[in-house]
Amino acid sequence: MKAGIDRRFIAAAACALVFCAPVAAADHQVLIEKYTFDPVELRIKTGDTVTWVNEEKRVSHSVYFIAENEESERFFPGERWSRTFDQAGRFEYRCGPHPEMLGVVIVED
Repeated sequence: MKAGIDRRFIAAAACALVFCAPVAAADHQVLIEKYTFDPVELRIKTGDTVTWVNEEKRVSHSVYFIAENEESERFFPGERWSRTFDQAGRFEYRCGPHPEMLGVVIVED
């Protein structure tokens, strides 16, 4: 009988480890092409990283977070810039030199 209890305990412990194990952070990309962010709206989880990739032919861009008044350095065609989001919230942004380019990252727990 004791062996049966041990097996059930081990099975329950294994299930708890599977369901309680931390989820690895994910990486996401936002492409910049033809003066647009693609996707315009991106939903991610806390701890995920977003990388903006400049796919333009000749134009530099930046990522300017409106509410935080923070801007990345400009990055040129073929270059990229990344940010990890450690807090939940709505992060609206635009391109610094091209304010008509708008996007939002929505970070959920």
